[in-house]
Amino acid sequence: MHRRDVLRSLMALPAARLAATQVAAAQAPAGEWTRSTAFKALQQQLGSRLVAVQSPLEACARAGGAGATELFAKLKNPYYLGDEPALTQSLGWHGAWTSQASRFAVRAESPADVAAAVTFARKERVRLVVKGGGHSYYGNSNAADSLLVWTRALDRIEVHDAFRCNGAPIGAATRQAVSVGAGAIWGHVYDVVAAKHGRYVQGGGCLTVGVSGFVLGGGFGSFSKAFGTGAANLLEAEIVTADGRVLIANPFSYADLFGALKGGGGGTFGVATRLTLATHPLPEMFGAVIFSVTASSDAAWSALVRRIIAFYAEALHNPTWGEQIRFDRGRRLSISMLCQGLDRAAVDAVWKPFLSWLTERPAEYRLQGEPTVIVLPGRRLWDPAFLRSVPGIVVGDDRPGARPENIFWATNLGEAAQVLHAYESMWLPASLIDPRQQGRLAEALIAASEQWGLTLHTNKALAGGSRDAIAATRDTATNPQVLDAFALVICAADSPPAWPGIPGHEPDATAAGREAAQVSKAMAPVRVLAPDAGAYVSEASYFDANWQDMYWGTHYPRLRDVKRRYDPDNVFRGRHTVTPA
Repeated sequence: MHRRDVLRSLMALPAARLAATQVAAAQAPAGEWTRSTAFKALQQQLGSRLVAVQSPLEACARAGGAGATELFAKLKNPYYLGDEPALTQSLGWHGAWTSQASRFAVRAESPADVAAAVTFARKERVRLVVKGGGHSYYGNSNAADSLLVWTRALDRIEVHDAFRCNGAPIGAATRQAVSVGAGAIWGHVYDVVAAKHGRYVQGGGCLTVGVSGFVLGGGFGSFSKAFGTGAANLLEAEIVTADGRVLIANPFSYADLFGALKGGGGGTFGVATRLTLATHPLPEMFGAVIFSVTASSDAAWSALVRRIIAFYAEALHNPTWGEQIRFDRGRRLSISMLCQGLDRAAVDAVWKPFLSWLTERPAEYRLQGEPTVIVLPGRRLWDPAFLRSVPGIVVGDDRPGARPENIFWATNLGEAAQVLHAYESMWLPASLIDPRQQGRLAEALIAASEQWGLTLHTNKALAGGSRDAIAATRDTATNPQVLDAFALVICAADSPPAWPGIPGHEPDATAAGREAAQVSKAMAPVRVLAPDAGAYVSEASYFDANWQDMYWGTHYPRLRDVKRRYDPDNVFRGRHTVTPA
């Protein structure tokens, strides 16, 4: 079943999406809302916090490309992208969307500012979008002629030794926790929680991802098999709902809304302004094993793929290990695995059987240099000062006067201002790494890698995880398939920054179409393994047709009921978001 086929997706639009389209069609005529009496009142209420948005990309296009070299260099800095209300971390998706600037933005400094924006948009029928980190692959944090709720300034981080939820009964147990403003990004949170306070909080792998969208979407981190998803660690949320109320949602107050916020999608049920997350003891050590190996023949490649699957099942399918195993064209296997709680001797012991198997076969396998093995104390993994001292690990924000803690992993550089050509994913059930099924999995991965590279994200599935992580993730809105999957397989294609109308930097539609077709071909043999597999809501295809079942499974009817209760007019809408219809 080719569920990513564009034409079939359009023909299969469910009633819920049609209802959302009808709501969108009822909004105020383009531009007129900015001349209304209500808008003037909003300007008086918010003052300098209501800002006109000017897109540097649109300005460059109008100028015939003047200044494009300097602009496109800036676009490779995710901090620049995040601090520009007109920009998004991805510039678009071929055949789907191109980043468009809002007309005005509310630079929210308080829940009251958010409430003012939401109330105005609801009453005046103005398109509303919400942006914190701006990483939405579906383009949900941008829309032309919209009012943007920009939460970037809501970045306070407060660590708690004994947090008790609002409304909890007297004597209820407390938790060590951290409260984080919706505009904060994970790199800054890790710096405070881990490096400075010696605690662990489950966030995203990318340091510039926004906290709010990540948590509300049920995001995964490198060690989710040990600590659960971001949604699983949510203790309480402050949120502005469609009627302009500021609510505190937790298990004791607005419990139905709280349950929907735990993985039901960012910007779907309201605008989160503060999230409180559980923290855990920080592992004493973190480690990484990174290397690539190329097989000399098809037979050797087949043996290598089978060997890594068996090795993963035997040694890595547990709460200690996470991250990526990649299969590329040209018979290339790349390993980028992280671990927690192991010292160097233990890491070496885990990998010795596999690396020995390779080195014993020099005619068949060629390692691309010596494997990199890194083990460091827990507080160092996200310590900006330490990371800056290690060549090639991170890239710093190069703007004058930038905060020293503004860093991002060098491996994420390619994602800054990318244009997506294709992005497909699905969860692979743990039954596939049973010895009796490993052959099927290997054959599918081999066939797929002949078309395009694909990666097993072993941290983005919970099978093999700790009992606590599985139990906590079970109590979220994420598709229950995640509990029985050993990995999320991702196959994607993109290009460097591009934008229509800027000479020398325009999107390449021919290449995009060709690569999208190859991604589809690569995923075909993998989909045969699990035809009804779900996917992670924040990293899936724009063209998924059966998205409700894929992202939330049996939880979707409950999410729809909560949407009807708190946002019946679908004020908060976007691609692949829960609708009230």
